[in-house]
Amino acid sequence: MLEKIKNDLNQALKDKDEVKVSVLRMLVSEIHNKQISNKSDEISDDEIIKVIRQQVKKIKESIEAYKQGKRDDLVKKESQELDILNKYLPQEMSQDELEKVIKEIIDGVKPQGPQDFGKVMSKAMKRLSGRVDGSKVSEVVKKLI
Repeated sequence: MLEKIKNDLNQALKDKDEVKVSVLRMLVSEIHNKQISNKSDEISDDEIIKVIRQQVKKIKESIEAYKQGKRDDLVKKESQELDILNKYLPQEMSQDELEKVIKEIIDGVKPQGPQDFGKVMSKAMKRLSGRVDGSKVSEVVKKLI
C-alpha cells in the first residue's frame, strides 16, 4: 500500500496537483513517523490504514471547526483532502454487518449491563480494527447492551 501511495505522489507531482501532492506528502511523512515509532523498516497495510484513519479524523475535526468559524474556503480545501485520503481506505462495513458482529461479541461476553461496556468494546475493536471507525462501534455497542 505504501508503494501505491508513493506512486500516486509521483503522479500527482507530474500532474502538478498541488492539493494531492500536499496530502500525500503529509501521509508519507506520517507513515514514516509510524515506522520510526515502531522501530521498524517495514509497516503493514493495517498500520498504514490506522495512520490514514487518524488523518481522516483530524481533517473531519478541522472541517467542523471551520464550519463553526464560517470559513467556507477552508472547509472546501479540507474536504478535498478528505476525499483524497478516503480513496486509500477500505470500504467500511454496513450498519447491518456491524450490528451482526457486535451481537456475536455480546453473546460471547454476556455483559451484565452498561458497566461491561469496556469488555465488549475491547473485543469489538480487536475484531473490527481497521474496518470500522471506533465511534460507530461505540454507538452500536451502547445501543445493543
